Amino acid sequence: MTDTTRNTDEPSVDQTPAQRQAPEQQSAERHRHIDQSQSADQRWKVVPAPVQQPAGAGRMDLRTTMAINAGRMAASLSQRLGLGSGGMIGGRLALTLQPNLLQRLATGRRVVMVTGTNGKTTTTQMVAEAVRAQAPAVSNATGANMLDGHVAALMTRLDAPFAALEVDELHLAQVTDRFEPAAILLLNLSRDQLDRVGEVRSVAASLQRALTQAPGTQVIANRDDPNIVFAAAGHPNVTWVSGGVRWRDDALNCPRCGAFIGDVDRDWRCQCGLARPPADWKVTDTGVLDAAGTHHELALALPGHVNRVNATFALAAALHLGGEEASALARIRRISQAAGRYDTVRIGGRRVRLLLAKNPASWLEMLELVSGNDEPLVLVVNSREADGYDVSWLWDVDFEMLRGRSVQVAGDRALDLAVRLRYAGVQASVASTVEVALGSASGGLPDVIANYTAFRDVLTRSRT
Repeated sequence: MTDTTRNTDEPSVDQTPAQRQAPEQQSAERHRHIDQSQSADQRWKVVPAPVQQPAGAGRMDLRTTMAINAGRMAASLSQRLGLGSGGMIGGRLALTLQPNLLQRLATGRRVVMVTGTNGKTTTTQMVAEAVRAQAPAVSNATGANMLDGHVAALMTRLDAPFAALEVDELHLAQVTDRFEPAAILLLNLSRDQLDRVGEVRSVAASLQRALTQAPGTQVIANRDDPNIVFAAAGHPNVTWVSGGVRWRDDALNCPRCGAFIGDVDRDWRCQCGLARPPADWKVTDTGVLDAAGTHHELALALPGHVNRVNATFALAAALHLGGEEASALARIRRISQAAGRYDTVRIGGRRVRLLLAKNPASWLEMLELVSGNDEPLVLVVNSREADGYDVSWLWDVDFEMLRGRSVQVAGDRALDLAVRLRYAGVQASVASTVEVALGSASGGLPDVIANYTAFRDVLTRSRT
């Protein structure tokens, strides 16, 4: 695996990455390698790159300074008036005043971009915490994952040498058109908000275009997802992570030629030549195996296999940036919730565990997580703009695994969910609100699984 650093003779920040790829200016990444002669606990030998002083920490032109100050004021005012976190409005105003602000704020920092259908927010938080073992890092922790959110995050601390930024799958190409991140993490791709995002293959093609604009970036990608392999296989610097594929319905056909692949759990190979590459990291039931076969214990506070996969991506990114494994893992292990996900909150007078599931793939992960207990269960589904108006995906979720349990349902589309559960053979009661549902649920600590806006609403009410 290669560890990359930028040439310290930086071109203009207003050029696109494609314009900055003259041979004499191309980034020459130093190699992180495994020294076979060392002991197991010193197997990873990292040669860190020199960290430049962030451009924002030095002298800025008047227009850039005014844009940052105005953006900060707008964000602060939004927070004070209770209108939101300010993570979008501040960045939007600043970008309006200085359209080149994103690349100016990114210059000199080592930025990790995290994208994929599921797991972006949690993995981004893990990356941010892992690199903070080395130096300060900024992050769009509120989930504002488009360009205005990135600007808002970067201008919170101009002297932070690291940034971990979640990015919407369809906006990664806009990012790499403006600057070249140190690393891009490609987690997974599956159907989500079809009325906004479109089909999975179109998203994979967009990611592929984004990577061609960043040839010096280190890509850390999911080798088990054919859609991700299609997007990343042609890039010169890829670290492959293997965590298995739980949701297979969007990975049965080759994204390049459309031929049937079949069982993606095996070392699949399509007739067109697209194939599952060898793994650099393999996620296990307790941790992860590196390329040399050394097992690294994860011991996370966050539950489930999915978070071991997320942690592996974060650890790989931290090591690429020159981090030390023990300190990076220590910080990742302390994370017990991510923007409210997996958090224990109080709602309707009861303590509950709050889980987010927004599409068939993430519902599968969360249902498997709760299937091992018999605690009260409340499912909440909305279909607002941020969720996607189409809820036909409910019929793709394996709710049959809940047979034998009594379930409460709520949300804007509670009746649609109740019909789906009836056909799955699951006993369900419809409640007008989550609070009413919890009031009729007896037992220990309830699990509340909600899709995006329903999750946000429950989390907001729990904090009032």
